[in-house]
Amino acid sequence: MQKICVIDGQGGGIGSTIIKHLKTSYGERYEILALGTNAIATANMLKAGANRGASGQNAIVRTACQVDVIIGPISIVLANAMLGELTPAMAEAVASSPARKILLPISQENVTVVGADSAPLPRLIETMLADRLLGG
Repeated sequence: MQKICVIDGQGGGIGSTIIKHLKTSYGERYEILALGTNAIATANMLKAGANRGASGQNAIVRTACQVDVIIGPISIVLANAMLGELTPAMAEAVASSPARKILLPISQENVTVVGADSAPLPRLIETMLADRLLGG
């Protein structure tokens, strides 16, 4: 069974929305791991239906290289993003992971991704699912 890791921080709202849509679209086809930069984000992603979850830098660094797909906002590859919750080690682990990365162009950072659609989160997730980026 493929493992999908959803990474989020702060309140975990983006990650929770992603997980709800994945569960609705794919059921139990994938094992979904919730990795939060903090315990609140992880708890909210678990409530959304993730199979397992963990919090903090070590959890993200150790797990990023053990999953097939990583999904989250583009901030998960930006050191010191999410008001400093996303540490440089976390960003490096995600960026260096051999896992396929599906990054949503949502960021509160001072970063602009030229050419990225500024659609709201639900539409970005619909696009991700419609484009069959997970192969299913």
